[in-house]
Amino acid sequence: MLSELKQLPRAHGGPIGSGRLRVAAEDFVVREWLGFEADGDGEHWLLSVRKRDANTHWVAKQLAKLAKLMPREIGYAGLKDRHALCEQSFTVPVRSAIGANWEGVQGEGFEVLRAVRHHRKLKPGALQGNDFAIVVRDFNVGPLLLAERMTAIADQGVPNYFGPQRFGLEGANLQRAEDWFSGRLQVTDHLQRSFALSAARAAIFNAVLAARVRAGTWNRLQAGEVANLDGSQSVFAVTELDATLIERCQQFDVHPTGPLVGSGDIRVQGAVGALEAEVASHYQVLVDGVCRAGVEKQRRALRVRPLQLEWQLQGDVLQVRFRLRRGAFATAVLHELLDNAFAQPEMEAEE
Repeated sequence: MLSELKQLPRAHGGPIGSGRLRVAAEDFVVREWLGFEADGDGEHWLLSVRKRDANTHWVAKQLAKLAKLMPREIGYAGLKDRHALCEQSFTVPVRSAIGANWEGVQGEGFEVLRAVRHHRKLKPGALQGNDFAIVVRDFNVGPLLLAERMTAIADQGVPNYFGPQRFGLEGANLQRAEDWFSGRLQVTDHLQRSFALSAARAAIFNAVLAARVRAGTWNRLQAGEVANLDGSQSVFAVTELDATLIERCQQFDVHPTGPLVGSGDIRVQGAVGALEAEVASHYQVLVDGVCRAGVEKQRRALRVRPLQLEWQLQGDVLQVRFRLRRGAFATAVLHELLDNAFAQPEMEAEE
C-alpha cells in the first residue's frame, strides 16, 4: 500500500525533473502562520520557538520539563517537520518555573525567540497555515519548462494529497493501523492511536483523490458531491450545478472534497458517491477500523493553491517560496515538479 501512496498521479503532466531536498535543515524552512497576534495579557506565555532537527512533541516535552509542568499543559497548533528549520508557537502557563524569563531559553534542537502573554492555550488546528522556503539542489530543469509548470500550479493549484509524512517512517503509522484493525496488534498509546487513525484516513483520501485526478475531476464540482468553502471547515451539498457554483469553483471560492472516513451522515451521491464507495471497498479493513474507533466523518478539499508563490533558479539550485493553508503539505506542491518528492525521507506532518 505504501508504494501506491508514493506513485500518486499528477495533475499537470509528468514530473519535469528531479532534485535533492533537505540536504541541510536550512533547505526546508517552515514558519507557522497563526493568523493572530498574542493578546499581551493572560495566563499563558505565547512562545515563538525556532527548532532544528527536532520534532514538535520533543520540543513540547522539553518545554514542560524546563517549566516543571506536565507535557499536556504545553499547547501547540500543529506538527512541523523534524528535518527542517522551523518557527512555530507554543503556549506555557504563566505559573511555570521559568516565570517571565522565557526569551532566549534554549535546549537540544530549539531556542525561544519571543515570549508574550496570551489568554488561551494553543490547541491543535489553531493556525491559518504555514510559509515555506524550500531549496532543491541538483535540479535539472531549464527555466522555460520550470516557468510553465509553476504558472500552472499558481493558476490551477495542485491535488491536496497528504504527504508521506502522514504515514510515518517507511509507512509505520499505516502499518500499525492495519495491524491494529486486523487484531494483530493492541495499540494503547494515545499518540500512536491518533497517528494510526490519521494515516488510515489519509490513505483512503489519497486513493479517492488519485482516482479523481485520473478522471480529470479533481478541480471541478460535480452534482451529488459535498463542496468546501475556501479557508473554512464549512461544507455543503451540491445537489445541482449552476453557472454561479461553476464560477465560484473556478475562482477558488469553493472546492470539491474527498472523504476523511468515519461515522456520521455526510453523504455524497451520484457518480461521486459511486467512485468513493468503489475506492473505499479496497480499503475495507481501514474503513471499518476507523468507524469502530468512533472517529466522525469529515470532508477535505481535493485541491490547494499555493499563495504568494515565488521561485528563483540559479544554475542547478531552485529556491521556492509559498504559503499553504493549514492541513496542506508542501510535498504535494513539490510532487508536481519532482519525480522523487514523495520518495524523500518521511518526516513529521507539515500541519
